[in-house]
Amino acid sequence: MIEIKKIDDRKGLEQFIQFRYDLYRNDSYDVPYLHFDEMNTLRKDRNASFEDCEADYFLALKDGKAVGRVAAIINRKANEKWQRRVVRFGWFDFVDDLEVSRTLIQTVERWGRERGMTEIVGPMGFADTDREGMQVKGFETMATMYANHNYDYYPRHMEQMGGFRKDNDYVQMMVTVPEKMPEKITRVAQMIRTRYNLDIHKLTRKELMRDGKGHDIFRLLNQTYKDLYGFAELSDSKVDQLVEQYIKIADLNLVSTVVDNNLDGRIVGFGITFPSLSEAMRKTRNGRLLPMGWWHLLNAIYWHRADTVDMLLVGVLPEYRTKGANALILYDLIGWYQRYGFKQALAMPQMETNSKALGLWDYFESTESSRLRCYVKEMENS
Repeated sequence: MIEIKKIDDRKGLEQFIQFRYDLYRNDSYDVPYLHFDEMNTLRKDRNASFEDCEADYFLALKDGKAVGRVAAIINRKANEKWQRRVVRFGWFDFVDDLEVSRTLIQTVERWGRERGMTEIVGPMGFADTDREGMQVKGFETMATMYANHNYDYYPRHMEQMGGFRKDNDYVQMMVTVPEKMPEKITRVAQMIRTRYNLDIHKLTRKELMRDGKGHDIFRLLNQTYKDLYGFAELSDSKVDQLVEQYIKIADLNLVSTVVDNNLDGRIVGFGITFPSLSEAMRKTRNGRLLPMGWWHLLNAIYWHRADTVDMLLVGVLPEYRTKGANALILYDLIGWYQRYGFKQALAMPQMETNSKALGLWDYFESTESSRLRCYVKEMENS
């Protein structure tokens, strides 16, 4: 018999977060998520996404022991934009027991129906900057704290439940950093600068924080991601949080912006990358910075004690994509990867239908390292 416990206090939320650390403790490919990030994302008084979202969290118990968890989420702004009545499921983890996974999904369905929803979609988070998709390929490749990783029985459970179908796939590409910059991308970068008067601008800490350029980057994300799957515009409060989360601690050599010199240096594209924190996070205790987790992260971020760099976010205004602004970002970043000695770059999940973005990797030696899937199901009324 599966008992479902609704999380309604801080102690329960700790148990909800802890469940995944326990479930993946012996997975040699898993990377623990940063504990305080998980807590700040799930707490309704700390995550600015709750301006547009409502959510509840549920823990599955069997004989008094935690065996699964799930978040039920409604993003009102996304539903309004896409004209759908969707309840999302996220933070979906469970032991290899179909009764457990099915009961958790049924809990989300019931929660959604009570609020007038007609579809269930996931795994998805509150915002597009949260982890999305269930891993369906690449189970034996090292995970990253920025993308979902799961056991191979997860997608089997989705198929066995019935009613779910693929709604969207994301691919992660692993790119070999070349020893020498490819001549083709060098020529393209030079042509873009000459023909369109575009250039790379490396932002200073003052520009990012005091002059508001960090906020400009994430407001640009609203324009560059507006047509992507499930996206809803980020509020000013959410932009503030993202600046704190990413920009404040970034190595600015690994952040690139494209500016249009015809428009007084207006930012028209950006790329945010970080040294991989996967090995550093694996040395932490349950994703916590104390006692020594902070030291491992600093080693990775500032002293580049990793051979992989994570390409977290890349965005270019639509009218500049055809002008090659994406290639200009890659040209700049690859140069810095070479200087720092990175051997490979992992592109965060990109929609499989985004052929223009995926086509950029044709300049380099690259392979699909992982694939993640969002599922959808039309819910019955009863």
